[in-house]
Amino acid sequence: MKATVYHGTRDVRFETVADPVLRRPTDAIVRVTRAAICGSDLWFYRGIRPWTPGERTGHEFIGIVEAVGGEVRTLRAGDAVIAPFAISDGTCGFCKAGLQTSCLHGEAWGDDANGAQAQAVRVPLADGTLVRMADGMANEPRTLASALALCDVMGTGHHGVVMAGAHAGGDIAVIGDGAVGLCGVLSAAKVIGAERVFAVGHHPHRLDLARTFGATHTYNSHDAGVAAQIIEATGGGSAAVLEAVGNQESLDLALQIVRPGGTVMFVGVPATMERVDFRALFTNNVALRGGVAPVRAYIPSLMDHVMSGRIDPSPVFDLALPLDRVADGYAAMDERRAVKVILSAS
Repeated sequence: MKATVYHGTRDVRFETVADPVLRRPTDAIVRVTRAAICGSDLWFYRGIRPWTPGERTGHEFIGIVEAVGGEVRTLRAGDAVIAPFAISDGTCGFCKAGLQTSCLHGEAWGDDANGAQAQAVRVPLADGTLVRMADGMANEPRTLASALALCDVMGTGHHGVVMAGAHAGGDIAVIGDGAVGLCGVLSAAKVIGAERVFAVGHHPHRLDLARTFGATHTYNSHDAGVAAQIIEATGGGSAAVLEAVGNQESLDLALQIVRPGGTVMFVGVPATMERVDFRALFTNNVALRGGVAPVRAYIPSLMDHVMSGRIDPSPVFDLALPLDRVADGYAAMDERRAVKVILSAS
C-alpha cells in the first residue's frame, strides 16, 4: 500500500510501504476512505515540533473494516467506522471515566506502523477505539465529511466548550478561527445553546464561517484594542473562554478577556506558550485549564447530532484532494490557503 512519510521540514511524501497486518488478536485492519490534515500536523511540518524522518503521519481517518483479530467482539469486516485520534482500550479506569486520552494502554497514530494518512491502517485495541458509524452516515457526502470531523476537531472544539464552563443562555469567547475554533463555535451555539458566542480570529472568510456556525459577534484579533472591545461587549469579560490556537498571543488574549471568576480552557496544542501571569489568575479567581480532548467519549452523542441535522461541521473542510496529493494539502494549510484538507482514498 501507500502511506504518507515524513522526511524533513516541509517534506512529506506518499510512498509505498508494507501492508498492515494483524499483530495482536485485539487489532483490526481498516481501509481508509477519508483522512484529514490537522493544524497540529503543521508543527512538525514546519520544523517547530521534532519528528523523526521515516515516521508516518496523520491521526484522523474513517474507513471500512477489512479484517479483525480473534478477540475483537464489537466489529466485523464491512463496518464503516470512525477512528478517534487516540487509541484506547475502553476498559481501564480512565476510559470508563471518559478520559480515553489517558488510557493505561493507549497509543497514538502516526508512528512507523500506523499513520492515518494512508490507504490502510492497523488499529490496536479496536473494540475500545473504533466507533461504528450510524446507519446511512457513510452514504452522503455531508455526513461522511462530518464523520471525519468527529475524529478530532469537532470533539476537540466541543470538549473545550464544555470544560470552559459554557452553558445554555450564557456567553463564551472562542479564540482561534482554525477548524477547532470553528467547531467550538458550532458546539457552543448548536449543542450547548450559549446565547452569545464571541469568535476571534483574523481571516475574514473564516469569521464568516463562524457566523454561519452561530457566532453572534466576531472580532479581528489583529485589531488594536480588541481585548477592550470584547470586555465592553461582555460587560466585564466572558465567564467562559476557549483558546484554540496554542500560541502565547492567543493565551495572553484569553487571559485578558476572561471575567473574574471565569475559566479559560486551552485545547490548542501548546507550541509557543512560555509564560502565564499567575498573579492575575490569583487576583481575579480565574481558572486555567487545558488538555488533549478525549474525543472518543464524545463521538456517539455528536454523531447523533450530525444525523439529526443539529450540527454540520463538514464546512471546515474547504479543500478536497485525493490522498496521493497529501503533500499539496500540507502546503495549502501551511500557506493558509485552506482551513482543513480532506483527503479521499476512494
